[in-house]
Amino acid sequence: MAFRGFMLCVVTVMVATICTKNATAQSGCSSTLTSLSPCLNYVMGSSSTPSTPCCSQLSTIVQSSPQCLCSLLNGGSTFGITINQTLALSLPAACKVQTPPVSQCQGNNIK
Repeated sequence: MAFRGFMLCVVTVMVATICTKNATAQSGCSSTLTSLSPCLNYVMGSSSTPSTPCCSQLSTIVQSSPQCLCSLLNGGSTFGITINQTLALSLPAACKVQTPPVSQCQGNNIK
């Protein structure tokens, strides 16, 4: 159990580091995306349900920076993590959070 916590911490640090390097390309989304670290277990397939902190963060991001969700969907591998895109797309429904349609991510023009 301690090893799993350690690995989650390492992945979070990696995501933060990579996001910081891509901050200009991601229009300031690095800290926003890092705040979704409670969702990693769910979107990587390690947990069958998202945690309460994950859903809370997702809700906050949808209200304040929904365009950052497009950055994650369009470039998850860019951030140095492998996410299950099917699970990532199911996260809003699992959290009961209404998000803009994924189709709006094609041009990253969600406002």
